[in-house]
Amino acid sequence: MPGRFGESYTAASILIFNLYLYLSDVPISHEGAWAVIQNVDVAVIGHLSIDTILLPSRTAPFVILGGSAAYTSFAAKRLQATASVISKVGRNFPEAYLWWLRQEGIDISGVIKLADAPTTCFELSYNADLSNRVLKLKSKGVPICLADVPADLKAKAIHIAPIANEVSFEVVEHLKHCTDVLSLDPQGLLRTFDEAGNVKENASLDARIFSLINIYKSSQKEIYTLTGESELKPAIKAIHDVGVETVIVTMGIKGSVLSVEGTQYNIAACPSQIVVDPTGAGDVFIGGFLTEYLRQKESVWCACVGSAAASLVVEGIGPTYFGSKEEIYLRAKTLYEKELKQ
Repeated sequence: MPGRFGESYTAASILIFNLYLYLSDVPISHEGAWAVIQNVDVAVIGHLSIDTILLPSRTAPFVILGGSAAYTSFAAKRLQATASVISKVGRNFPEAYLWWLRQEGIDISGVIKLADAPTTCFELSYNADLSNRVLKLKSKGVPICLADVPADLKAKAIHIAPIANEVSFEVVEHLKHCTDVLSLDPQGLLRTFDEAGNVKENASLDARIFSLINIYKSSQKEIYTLTGESELKPAIKAIHDVGVETVIVTMGIKGSVLSVEGTQYNIAACPSQIVVDPTGAGDVFIGGFLTEYLRQKESVWCACVGSAAASLVVEGIGPTYFGSKEEIYLRAKTLYEKELKQ
């Protein structure tokens, strides 16, 4: 969807899309393990979701496509990488969302739609200044198992992006043989849910996963939960100590920290023209980072591209606005030049 939310033609696009959502029935095949995904740049595995976003500036909630897999793949594709999603959705997942992904050039042959299972659905409620959100699970989808992974999967990079405990160690272990670059955002592996859907984070994660991955990305809160540390440097060191080469910690408006084999860089947050909805910013960051990383760009530049891409997605609601490739690179170049001067 082109345009920044708030511009009239973008609002019209969202209205048209929602009308399409309720009226259309687009025939799309869902091959799952029978899909052929080879020589793709970035493959992302994790649940696509239906998100209900409550923002303080809007009187009504927005129901929209969600999930880290959507945001990361959109970002990679906007930078002209080839992108695939491996996911599992339920009977209530709108065909229009799949149509949307396909129209953007995302390969969805690895998405399985089940007629007798729910889709993962979240409610995201933000406070007045968008600095905090309350996340609630409304329904939980079926885990992604080994049989769901395309048999001949080959990708230059695979990003593991669970949102509700849907990816197991066995799946990650298999994915290690399908790529040279394995990336992880552990947020969905750290979450537990009570009967009301309230979300809590804990550190009960299979530590063997870290011996398999090359790139780790999480929020500051998540790395503290995972490592048990209360300061950033020892938390990052703890992730390096289990074999991870590159560690990225995103911190919202405070920017991010990039650590490559122990050498740390502070990356400023790229300024946005307006912040409407911060959902998915970290996922877009890693989508931008991975795309440039595969092009063998310097790690600091990769992080600046990630920050630039994230600064654009927050100017819209959900995954509706990513700017142009040229706009992302322009913001990244400005940020990179500032980083070099420090």
